[in-house]
Amino acid sequence: MFALLAEAFSPLPRPSPRSQRTFGPPAATAQTSFARKRGGKGDDGGGGAGCGPVTLVGAGPGDPDLLTVAAVKALAAAEVVLHDALVGDGILDLAPQKAERICVGKRSGRHSLPQGEINALIAFHARRGKRVVRLKGGDPMVFGRAGEEIEHLDSLGIPVRVIPGITAALGCAASTGLSLTKRGVSRAVTFVTAHGRDGERFEPDWARLADPQGTLAIYMGREQARAVGQGLTGAGLPAATPVLAVENGCWPDERRFWTSLGAMAEQGVAAGKGPTLLLVGEALRPRQSGAADAVDLGALGDLAQGLDHH
Repeated sequence: MFALLAEAFSPLPRPSPRSQRTFGPPAATAQTSFARKRGGKGDDGGGGAGCGPVTLVGAGPGDPDLLTVAAVKALAAAEVVLHDALVGDGILDLAPQKAERICVGKRSGRHSLPQGEINALIAFHARRGKRVVRLKGGDPMVFGRAGEEIEHLDSLGIPVRVIPGITAALGCAASTGLSLTKRGVSRAVTFVTAHGRDGERFEPDWARLADPQGTLAIYMGREQARAVGQGLTGAGLPAATPVLAVENGCWPDERRFWTSLGAMAEQGVAAGKGPTLLLVGEALRPRQSGAADAVDLGALGDLAQGLDHH
């Protein structure tokens, strides 16, 4: 096992465009169209006999060192990898160079495939007898639409396995040295996503979320930061409640921004354009005391560890 890990994480030669085929949504859409035509009924066809296995793999928050052993093994055996855009550098390199890589995610203006087309693509390649890995950022079962893909594959009789990954909230908690729970202070952790379907308004039950004895982890929260601050203070959480915004968590360019709930309600957060997680709650306060307002790990390197851990 350890030999496998050593081999998987050793430096790999930079793959050439021919040896590592990476397709984006346009090519994937063409494949989906072909898959639907083969199905005959606007879907993927009949049962799962002779299908290759499908594995939903959690890629974790970004750092390849945080992958599970099972994830490394699944990638090493993959023949087709359908991956999100938010997958850390180096993780795709763990798949064989001859494996087909298909990007189905969305980032920085690149359009993603509709979920129905992703479902069809997974089934199409499984029916070709290929070992398919559906690679998702974080954990597949936390805001990863894994349930929709599992239901679809189950309905077609295609075997599916799930390998968990470290979700962003836990990865960021570890990288910042923060415990999300603390005896006598925080007895619950709530995960919330601020990113809904296109056009869907972000209108959670603020009264339910405003638990003074809990910690909130709000995924994709940068654009909704002011609304979060206003909603939680309006529901009764003190304006002085600590907030830590983590941009590009567990990536080399991770940045951290300390603020308070009241300040965030007025100004939002100063994070850039990267995916940003908001951590809210009194459990954060010991680390907030004496910390720099903003810490750029990409710029400061190891020195930053001392700045925000005092």
